[in-house]
Amino acid sequence: MTAPIALQLYSVRENLASDFVGVMERIAEIGYVGVEPIFRLPGTTMPQAARLFSELGLQVPSVHVPLPLGEDRSRVLDVMAAFGSKRIVSGKGPDSFETVQLIERTCDLFNEACAVAAGNGMLFGIHNHWWEFQQVEGRYVYQVMLDCLDPAIFFEVDTYWVQTAGLDPATVLEELGRRAVLLHIKDGPAVKDEPQVAVGEGLLDFPSIVQAAGGTAEWLIVELDDCATPMLGAVEKSYRYLVGEGLAHGNKG
Repeated sequence: MTAPIALQLYSVRENLASDFVGVMERIAEIGYVGVEPIFRLPGTTMPQAARLFSELGLQVPSVHVPLPLGEDRSRVLDVMAAFGSKRIVSGKGPDSFETVQLIERTCDLFNEACAVAAGNGMLFGIHNHWWEFQQVEGRYVYQVMLDCLDPAIFFEVDTYWVQTAGLDPATVLEELGRRAVLLHIKDGPAVKDEPQVAVGEGLLDFPSIVQAAGGTAEWLIVELDDCATPMLGAVEKSYRYLVGEGLAHGNKG
């Protein structure tokens, strides 16, 4: 059984700002099973967005938000409640991983966030960029993290940034095993600051990635940070590739 396909709404942020309802209707019409909202959605309010997602039959498997700590705690929990989602996804910038000591401190924050999530009936996960897959003091950052993180923390593995960092996404997924609950799927030249392309038109080997995550990844979430072609067209092509190749399932064949 393949995983369902969702869209990270950061991909269409510019489109949403001008026509939130129309863009969401198109995403549902394409066949996406779910969406992953960001903390501040352009062109709407969280309650309005949640109602629209429900009307369109779009599930919300996870929400990308700041760490639910300090002044952000109540705001994050309110957003999660609005969408009825149980998976909090967050992360930190590259300056939080520059030394082993900084990595350990960052993991302490992630563990605190995990405790807040658990205390509210939710799960906490980490979204990566390329910097978690670079070496610091002779070790890969993510491997240091694995030694420090609460085992309850899951990973939303951005397979494109793993490739961009120079590692093989399939190998990393096999290493992470059951912790790799969500996959971010994007494609392109795997070069920082170069525009991305529709999934299936770049360098990544998605059949091997999906096989490595077999039975573990619960969702495949398309995310294009930017694109060399019009975004909505790339979003539709990405859906057609993943569903057409039998790598994910959607609401339309």
